[in-house]
Amino acid sequence: MNHDWDAIVIGGGPAGSTVARYAARAGAKVLVIDRREKIGKPLQCGELVPTNKELKLLCPNVPEIDDLFQTPKEAISRLTKTMGIVSPSGNRLEYPFEGQILNRPIHDQKLVNLAKKEGAKYLTKSRVNDVIGNEVILKNGERISSEIIVGCGGPHDILRKKFWNETSLNIAVNFVLMDGNFVDRVDLFFGSIAPGGYAWMIPKEGGANIGIGIQTRFSKNTSLNQRAEAFFSKFKGKITYKGGGVLPMSGTISNFVKGNYMLVGDSAGMVLPSNGAGITTAMTGGRIAGQTIGNYINHGTTIDDYQKNWKKQMGNEMKYSKRGIWWGGLMFRSPDWLINTGFNRMTKSMIWSCLLYTSPSPRD
Repeated sequence: MNHDWDAIVIGGGPAGSTVARYAARAGAKVLVIDRREKIGKPLQCGELVPTNKELKLLCPNVPEIDDLFQTPKEAISRLTKTMGIVSPSGNRLEYPFEGQILNRPIHDQKLVNLAKKEGAKYLTKSRVNDVIGNEVILKNGERISSEIIVGCGGPHDILRKKFWNETSLNIAVNFVLMDGNFVDRVDLFFGSIAPGGYAWMIPKEGGANIGIGIQTRFSKNTSLNQRAEAFFSKFKGKITYKGGGVLPMSGTISNFVKGNYMLVGDSAGMVLPSNGAGITTAMTGGRIAGQTIGNYINHGTTIDDYQKNWKKQMGNEMKYSKRGIWWGGLMFRSPDWLINTGFNRMTKSMIWSCLLYTSPSPRD
């Protein structure tokens, strides 16, 4: 049976645009459908990612990192070389970490441009109402068919909701963009200020991205909004933007593929549960999925290869991150006095390992 497209990708964020880029590079006919008028808005995250140099240390099994992550200078708001982990008492443990703080709308548009350059097509301002068999049904009633359909719509992706029964732990998140002068370092805050999660201050050019994520079941009758406002008030500056959402923090789901459907990015749980990192993992999964689609279209291989290759490239990192969140969860749900006691030079390497999904850092 002939279909309109080889692959339809639902959602044009980092995961979806990367799937489209690599599938189209392999010669597949790809359509990306996104409900937004301009992909990249509204802003939905903390915007911090490792540099390519840092990623090569953190993810040694991911090949050709420089090809995957082609972040242009105009999409980088600021660079940082240190990360601080801050206890409830204010004790700060500092670690070497080469990161880049993105201008996320520009970053996501650049990913769209890379995919279009390879031949992918985009249909924006279009909402997917349903998926039946090989057909995607839009809100306006239009039906579009495809050999493969890829869900990149985040935790509430339509494919995930309809065809996958697996649940994920979702962390509720609030954040703001604030103008002002901020120290040139990333700080993460733990303890009762953000029960079951953490808060952050990520400096940007002329301001900062400041946010908090919590597990509401540990919040003791205090809402996320109340905790967020209390945390934001600790910083001096003018709030220019408010955002929020959820992060899936259980790690990857059991199966990424069902029939001719694939899940990538947040919809597949490709968020490292120890630290909430999702942009780079989504793009890593996106490339693998896109290459798998290309091999399926060109050579008739199975799309089940997608999950096998993910495990080869990111399986260890996800395993360590799940382990880290288990140990870290015990600590960061503890009373503040106990967390304060645990923040010291003897535990510094262990805390870093729990957070950054690695064995103890040789750079300490």
